[in-house]
Amino acid sequence: MDMNEIKEIFFQECEEQLAELESGLLKLNDGDRDPETVNAVFRAVHSIKGGAGAFGLDDLVGFAHVFETTLDCVRSNKLEPNQDVLKVMLKSADVLADLVTASRDGGGVDEARSRGLVKELEALAHGEMPSAHAEVAKPAKAEAPKPSDDSGFQPIPFTFDGFDDDVPAAKGSVYEIGFKPRHDLYAKGNEAALLLRDLSKLGEMSVGCDMEQLPTLDKLDPEASYFSWKISLTTEKTEADIRSVFEFAEWDCDLDVKLAAAKPSDEELPMVPVPFDLSSLDDELGSDTKAADEAAAVVATEAAANVSKMAAAAARVEKKEAAAPAPAPAQAAATAAAGQTIRVDLDRVDRLINLVGELVINQAMLSQSVIENDASGTSAVNMGLEELQQLTREIQDSVMAIRAQPVKPVFQRMSRIVREVADMVGKQIRLVTEGENTEVDKTVIDKIAEPLTHMIRNAVDHGIESPEKREAAGKDPEGTIKLSAKHRSGRILIELIDDGGGINRERVKQKAIDNDLISPDANLSDEEIDNLIFAPGFSTADTISDISGRGVGMDVVKRSIQALGGRISISSRPGLGSTFTMSLPLTLAVLDGMVVTVAGQTLVVPLTAIVETLQPEASAIHSFGATQRLISIRNSFCPLVDVGRILNFRATQANPVEGVALLVESEGGGQRALMVDAIQGQRQVVIKSLEANYTHVPGIAAATILGDGRVALILDVDAVVAASRGQSLSPEMSLAATG
Repeated sequence: MDMNEIKEIFFQECEEQLAELESGLLKLNDGDRDPETVNAVFRAVHSIKGGAGAFGLDDLVGFAHVFETTLDCVRSNKLEPNQDVLKVMLKSADVLADLVTASRDGGGVDEARSRGLVKELEALAHGEMPSAHAEVAKPAKAEAPKPSDDSGFQPIPFTFDGFDDDVPAAKGSVYEIGFKPRHDLYAKGNEAALLLRDLSKLGEMSVGCDMEQLPTLDKLDPEASYFSWKISLTTEKTEADIRSVFEFAEWDCDLDVKLAAAKPSDEELPMVPVPFDLSSLDDELGSDTKAADEAAAVVATEAAANVSKMAAAAARVEKKEAAAPAPAPAQAAATAAAGQTIRVDLDRVDRLINLVGELVINQAMLSQSVIENDASGTSAVNMGLEELQQLTREIQDSVMAIRAQPVKPVFQRMSRIVREVADMVGKQIRLVTEGENTEVDKTVIDKIAEPLTHMIRNAVDHGIESPEKREAAGKDPEGTIKLSAKHRSGRILIELIDDGGGINRERVKQKAIDNDLISPDANLSDEEIDNLIFAPGFSTADTISDISGRGVGMDVVKRSIQALGGRISISSRPGLGSTFTMSLPLTLAVLDGMVVTVAGQTLVVPLTAIVETLQPEASAIHSFGATQRLISIRNSFCPLVDVGRILNFRATQANPVEGVALLVESEGGGQRALMVDAIQGQRQVVIKSLEANYTHVPGIAAATILGDGRVALILDVDAVVAASRGQSLSPEMSLAATG
């Protein structure tokens, strides 16, 4: 792998660490004081800092160092993580994410904001509470870059005066150090002997090596670690200086550093002394071959294991695998629970999904051909095809599961937007999330971020009242926005709920009249008034700002969601808040559908929209008005919709008794009975975009290829239901649900 590939892996891991950081800080903000949560937050920043240092990303390293030091104060119980402290840390997490993005994509960050947060973090580390009007820190004076002895890293362009709480040890102070590597230490390219060499540079050192755990050769595990060391170090350095030697290996070893009363005698080190000069490993000291051979002979057993581990690790990196080496028995349960993962380019997964889609189509064609030529349906070929169909379905489900990812990363991004917009408008708002681990196709995840962002900004700016208005209304000054996700009927439902003032329907209606969106004498229901906020160019903002007032936003939300094959609805209660519900398909690749015929055309109706099918009887059909008809279903009446007439497949309405009724449910339109001529069967079909391959067709959501090679159109149920209610089935109508 070249350096660019390794760097790309680092930035991928940064995304994971930033997500862990955000999650941990939000837990702390909710009152979680579990030490493991604090450690997870600290490790995330520490890992980003360590990796950034390897690539010379000085700005990122510098800010991460300040952040890490303050987090260490929380970890050591020197700093209480109250709301004020966590507010600074959440903002620092945002800046850290900006620095990662800038390091990866180029560009810069808000330096004034970064310096201000450095100042606040420094104050927290010294036990000072952050001020609401803290003075913006001036940039530290950077010195000329000087590489360290052997790392080649550049110095950090920040000053961190006063961050080291350790008092320098007196001359000749003795530290007792216990050091036991884990197998991960070697897999990541670290070497125990080199760490001991760097430690010896801090002062006078004696080392004992414990080899009691080394098994016989027939029981030796090349992936395990058996040696440990007990070290006595006389130095003027601090404990922090000692620990910094192990900075990049801290999480892959057991390390214990204690200040001893006096230098121990040789008898106090019961381990086997290490009989070589560790400085012989340093090329800068001009070591000769004899010294190197002597060192190699002493550590020959462990070196053999290290070579095996390094080779395995290199192979895993080359394959972009994140799989851990075989765990020691004590770690087997934890490793098994965590599972193993592999990094694969998304383009490769997309190609695999496309190929599986073609496999499904060809399998359906083959089955159709055999059915047409085998009247009995009991031949060996037919039975073999049934098994092939089952296997194809399992392969397809498995491949689609590869792309399934939790919505957690998107939800976490929203918390930052809430913080930033709330600060801009002077409001106190708390974001609560539920169902973060709900999984959905990655394509859907990538495309819901923008509409969610618009909705969050709208909820903060328009939905939640100011603290003064909330107190006057008897509410908590701090508003709450709840973002949740869950599966329902083969779809994912995402709800955005705020406890604000709800939609001011009188104002919305008047704005719509002023903007010529409706006539002054229009008689609209509450639901219809609420949906006016999705009209293009509609806004209730009196002034233009960075947040709202430009006439764009909620119409973009509706178009984006409908383009995904989804739908959005509103439920609002004046004075209590509003609920926006998005219903989205779990995947944009396949759907289960009912294949039907209408006026000689073959259509596919998404199965998730169908409640039941029935054969209408003449006694159940009732006329309503000049052209409307109702069907009686279990003592209730449901509008009857002729699909062929709505789509202009025929000029006159068909006789309901001669067809089949599909009772469907649409978002906001209630139940309708769709009239079709006949049902061919239920099948899983591969979705093909009409926009990408042809053009938009009103009332049609997409297309697919059937087993006989014919193209079938996938019905846009919501558009057809809306048309039955009097809305125009125009080319401007966006796509609705396809599964």
